Amino acid sequence: MSTDLTANPHAEAELRRCADALLSDLAAGTVPAGVPADLTDTSGHWLAPAVEALVLIMRGEDSLEPLARAAQRDERRTALFLCLALAVAGQGDRIHASWLGTAFEELSLDRPVTHGQRALWLAAARGAYGPAGKIFVLRRLDAVAASPASEPDRWLGALVPGEPSTTTSPALAGFTALAELPELAAPVQAAARLAHLRDRCAEITSARESRNGDAAPRPDDTTVVWSEDEPLTVLRRLVGADVPERPARSLTAHLLGDLRPGSHPALAAIALHVAAPIVRAAAETLTGATQAEAPESVTVPILGHPLTLRPEGPDPESLEAAENRVTSEGTPVLGRPWGAWLLLVLAPVILAVALVLPLMPLAFLAPLPAVGGGYRLWNRRRRERADAERVVRRLAELREQAQGAVWALHEYARESEARIGTATSDLTELTRLLRRGPRAG
Repeated sequence: MSTDLTANPHAEAELRRCADALLSDLAAGTVPAGVPADLTDTSGHWLAPAVEALVLIMRGEDSLEPLARAAQRDERRTALFLCLALAVAGQGDRIHASWLGTAFEELSLDRPVTHGQRALWLAAARGAYGPAGKIFVLRRLDAVAASPASEPDRWLGALVPGEPSTTTSPALAGFTALAELPELAAPVQAAARLAHLRDRCAEITSARESRNGDAAPRPDDTTVVWSEDEPLTVLRRLVGADVPERPARSLTAHLLGDLRPGSHPALAAIALHVAAPIVRAAAETLTGATQAEAPESVTVPILGHPLTLRPEGPDPESLEAAENRVTSEGTPVLGRPWGAWLLLVLAPVILAVALVLPLMPLAFLAPLPAVGGGYRLWNRRRRERADAERVVRRLAELREQAQGAVWALHEYARESEARIGTATSDLTELTRLLRRGPRAG
């Protein structure tokens, strides 16, 4: 028996038109006055009796006969059509419990989620089928939930994307080299990410949805996340309308998308419930990372020189080596002042020549080389004194920064105790939020 509306296009064109018109009325909130007079059931297709059953259900009349005919021809499509159509009409509470199971079928991590399954998922998340519908979807998702060891970074990246990697300890704010050491930076960043994760979980679990808005998903809903698998869109594909269809996505892809900031609160709550074991395990790992003991010593560059720091102070050997390097770099080798000495020797030579020849005018030039040589010696001495003063300042700065870094490490250790306590509290709160789960209503 055919289940494709395109199999007999001439006989079924009117049926497709009638079904599409009915869907438009449902989306507009119009309850049909009765079974369309032009509805014909001559093709042996499931859609005609399904439409008839839908109208009767919405009017509160007996629908068993057309429902049986439609289910006999295609039980799954009939159930999917009725579940989605009643959700669009805002009468999802009229569905039979078995229809959801028939329409939804089984989920699997090995195959994509069908558009029909996603549409039911969306409708149930928005409360279209009441608490029972949401619980049904949760149980189906729980049945194929990923294990806690399943790529935790991927799930955390969806929940708290764009984590800043520059989070630093306040105690080390003035010591960039210390703050960048992995053994000191890792606990700080783990604590910051755990706090962000706690805030995101609190945001998801505390979001309250408008019951009126969730009762009946409609095409004018401005929430972008519903666009592709909106129940009305899937319904129109189901009745044969020419509606573009994207490739189906995997279960994991849907859940990760639902966890990202900006997704619908109902979807985020369900996805967080499914990912709770992964999130909890990741939070425990982050809490453990905040408890890492600080190293007994660290080596960091201070003024460009590697220096080993310990709680009791800078390592004497490394400090001495650094001071020697500062001294050698700050005291350039000038060499012997041969030029100045030559000028000083030249002065008496000129004077002697002037007296022997005799050339008295030449004697007046004798002081000039002496003045030049003396000036060069004075300038050299001034440079040596300036270099020595600069070395003294650099040595003082080296010792000051080294001591400051040691005090910063002490402050970091005191800060670690508070950070560990906060992380433990964050983990407790996050665990409580995950146990709360999504609201059924």
